[in-house]
Parts: sequence; C-alpha cells; structure tokens
Amino acid sequence: MGRRRTGAGTPATVMLDRAGVDYEVRRYEHDPAADSYGLEAAVALGVEPARVFKTLLVEADGALAVGIVPVDTLLDLKAVAAALGAKKAVMAQPADAERVTGYVVGGISPVGQRRRLPTVLDASALDHPTILVSGGRRGLDLELAPHDLLAVVAGSTAQVARRA
Repeated sequence: MGRRRTGAGTPATVMLDRAGVDYEVRRYEHDPAADSYGLEAAVALGVEPARVFKTLLVEADGALAVGIVPVDTLLDLKAVAAALGAKKAVMAQPADAERVTGYVVGGISPVGQRRRLPTVLDASALDHPTILVSGGRRGLDLELAPHDLLAVVAGSTAQVARRA
C-alpha cells in the first residue's frame, strides 16, 4: 500500500497528507437505501467486516468522544466509558455528532474532525496490518495502518466492541 493523493479532498485526507501518513483511498457507490453504511462498505469493497471500522460519537460524563469499532459489532458503552475514565457513556445525538465533527452521519471520519476529541479504537484493529475507516463522506473509505490512525488522532486502544 502506498500513499495516494487522488483528489478526495476531505479534511481527513488533507490531515493524513499533512501528517505524511501512508493511506489508500477506497471508493464505492453508496446506496442511500443501505441499512448499514459500514457493512455496505465492506461488501462493496470486498473487505472482511472485521477490517472495516465505523466511527461513533458518544457523550461520556457530558463530554463528546469517539469510539471506533468493526462494522459487524456494536460499541460497548460501559467499556468505552471505562476506557475514557468516565462513569457513563451514551450515544451522542446525530445532530451533535455532525456539528462537532463537520461530517455527516454515515460519513464521519475519525480523522480531520473540527475538534480533536478523545478517541478509543477497538483493540481488534491491531490484529490487522491495515483497516478501513470513513474518509469523510459516504462512499469513501481510507485504508491505513491502525498505528498510523492512532498516531494522527492521538487515540488509545481498548476492548470496546461487542457482538450484537
């Protein structure tokens, strides 16, 4: 995998370029009727769901934070609260997530958000040489090494995913 500057031009790709991170832009045709944006991406890109991660915003003790988990799992709110040093976490309101990140739901990237938020990546990401995350719009994913993602978002890892 080599760095590709393909003119995606999202805040995520701009930030990765500035940081000198190797990544690959992976595009697919988004279906507005899709039930799950993340599973849609995995199927369309021919990638196992365990390597495609969704970015979710939570409110932990009144402050927004980011949890990143494989698309075929759910975010464990108790585990993400513990990882953030909070007593309780709940899912953030979609309007709040869009306002704070600058991205639309279904295309929220963990990279290039308007404000840097505390970020926890599920530890399963470290089992893969590369993972895919949203590139900042529906139909656009970025493939990169999990360690590079953690470095650019100043994130941490913990077991925060759970099976449905």
